[in-house]
Amino acid sequence: MHSKSILSSLPPGISRLSLLAASLALAALVSVPSAAWAETAAAKGDVVRAQAKNSMCIGCHGIPGYRTAYPVVYAVPLIAGQSEGYLISALRAYKAGERSHPSMRAIAGSLSETDMADLAAYYAAAKAQ
Repeated sequence: MHSKSILSSLPPGISRLSLLAASLALAALVSVPSAAWAETAAAKGDVVRAQAKNSMCIGCHGIPGYRTAYPVVYAVPLIAGQSEGYLISALRAYKAGERSHPSMRAIAGSLSETDMADLAAYYAAAKAQ
């Protein structure tokens, strides 16, 4: 019995290279979860876990009218009651260097996606003052 190789029976116009490229692309799609799925999974914050992570935030963001003097005088916003999505987005922007406050960049740079989600859930659930 003679069996033909798939590669020897490719339709005209389909090269072995294009078949290989398509196969690799398909393998990549099914083997790696999408970024949207990963962000959705990470976005489920835990308010209780955040209580152990909150000390670096509450010192500035929990004091009404607080102003920091580094690197310039800056009115620190109260973040209680902000939406989780906004808070996560802001922390990611600080971590990526898209926002410029040095203290926040350093703090956000130390946070994992889970930390960000937990802290965002905590502050979103807190009552605004």
